[in-house]
Amino acid sequence: MTCVLLRADASPTIGVGHVSRMVAFAEAARRRGWEVAFSGSLTGADWFAERLAGLGVALVEPTDPGDPAALPELTGTLGADVVVVDHYGIGQQRAAINAEGAVLASLESRTFGRRQADVVVEPEPHDLPRPDDGSPMVLRGPRYAPLRAQVRGARERRAARTAARAGTVPRVVVVLGGGAMWGDTVTHLLRELRDTAMPFDAEVIAHGEPAVPSPGPGQRFTVSPPDLRLAERLADADLAVSAAGVTLLEAWCIGVPTALVLLVDNQRAGYTAAVERGLSVGLGRPDELHGAARPLARLLDPGSGAGERDRLSAPAAAEVDGLGADRVLDAALARADTVGP
Repeated sequence: MTCVLLRADASPTIGVGHVSRMVAFAEAARRRGWEVAFSGSLTGADWFAERLAGLGVALVEPTDPGDPAALPELTGTLGADVVVVDHYGIGQQRAAINAEGAVLASLESRTFGRRQADVVVEPEPHDLPRPDDGSPMVLRGPRYAPLRAQVRGARERRAARTAARAGTVPRVVVVLGGGAMWGDTVTHLLRELRDTAMPFDAEVIAHGEPAVPSPGPGQRFTVSPPDLRLAERLADADLAVSAAGVTLLEAWCIGVPTALVLLVDNQRAGYTAAVERGLSVGLGRPDELHGAARPLARLLDPGSGAGERDRLSAPAAAEVDGLGADRVLDAALARADTVGP
C-alpha cells in the first residue's frame, strides 16, 4: 500500500495555512486508500487535528527542521513512498529522501520554502520566473492549490445561496488566517468597515477578543473563533476580507468576492497578481489601511455593490477548481520510478 508522509507546522505566529493544505493532501490520499502520516506541530489548529484523526492519519512527533537527517530518517522508518513538505524552515532534503526510496513534493511561495524536489508546487496566481534548481517537475498556479473537500462542497452549494440572498444586507466575513498576532489589524479593518456607512452583517473569525468598534446604523459585528466552519461561512458570505494566503484561494474556489490585506512578505506575489488581474480588491499592508473604507464602500453599496462583487467572483472561481491535491499526488506517483535506495 502506498504511504505518504506529510510535514508542516501550525502556530499562533505562522497560522494554520500550511496544515490546512496538508489536510487536503490527507483527504486525497485516504480517498485512494493510502496510508497517511503527519509530522508537525498543531498548536492553535485543534480543528485540523480532529480532522486528521477522523481520517485515520497517524500523528507522529514533529521532526526537527534544523536537523537535515530527521525527516529522511522518519521517511525510512515509516516506509513512506511520497513525502510532502510545506515548511519554510526545512532545508534541502531531496537526495536524502530519494535515498530512502521516496519522492519529495515541496510547496513554496517564491523564495519562502524553496528547495529542490521531485515535484515543486507553487499554487499562487502569479507567473514570476523561478530559477532552475534541478527540480524536474514544477507545478504552478491555482490549478495545483491543495484545497479541502469542505471547500469544494461549499463551492457547490454557493450558486443556490447567491440567488436566494439577492437584495439582502451583505454578509461579510473578516478572516486574517489562523494566527493570533493580527488583533490590531483586525480592529483597524472593522473601523474601516464601519466608516463605509453602508449596511452589513460582519462576522470576524479571530483568536481571542479583538477590539470591536461600535457599529453604525444597519451594521452588525460578531466575533467567532477559528474552526472547521470557515468554508460554510464563506459560502454564505457576500464579501470576504482576507489575507492573501491559503484563505484567498479557498474563497476564490467557493466563489466569494475578496478584498485583501497584505499581511506578510511571502504573500506579496500572490497579492499583487490577484489585484493586478482584477480578481480581488487590494487594501494594502496593515499600515496602509487608512482609507480602506472607500474601496470597501464600493463593494457594499446597496445599488452597485452586487455588480462589483460579481465582477470579482466569477473569474476568480474559474481559476481554482479545488482538485490540486489530486494533481500533485498524481505527479508524485509519476516520478516514483525515478527514485530508490
